[in-house]
Amino acid sequence: MKYRILAALALTAASSLPAQTIADLGTATPLSGSWAYAPVAGGTQASFSDASGNPQLWVQCTRATRRVSIAKRASTAAPFISVWTSSMVRSVPSAFNPATGRLTMEIAAFDPLLDAITGSRGRIGFAVGTEPPLVVPPWAEAARVIEDCRA
Repeated sequence: MKYRILAALALTAASSLPAQTIADLGTATPLSGSWAYAPVAGGTQASFSDASGNPQLWVQCTRATRRVSIAKRASTAAPFISVWTSSMVRSVPSAFNPATGRLTMEIAAFDPLLDAITGSRGRIGFAVGTEPPLVVPPWAEAARVIEDCRA
């Protein structure tokens, strides 16, 4: 019986780790870097690169389907990407592409999460499992891609 209780406590603690990590992002410092906006086949894309110029995050509109995909660099698959904004926290199902090394979530252009991302104050956080979260500034380039998908 004692081992069952310990096992249950361990599972509870392990399952709450991502939530604790993502909840603490209200005081996190965004990664230094910059956003870039560009047209791509079938839509537009904004990408965030760190101070060394390494792409870390992509926000892309596919106009034909009115879907926005958000991808982050990853080394393994994960079932969800947890997104933190100053007004909303949500986990979104994700898919991993080993060829690109990206973990991608896809949502409809009018999803309220996108409004929370564009209106976030000072930072947006993306967390996957127990990896350190990716915290970026909410610049206008990502909002422009989202608006392109809504037009």
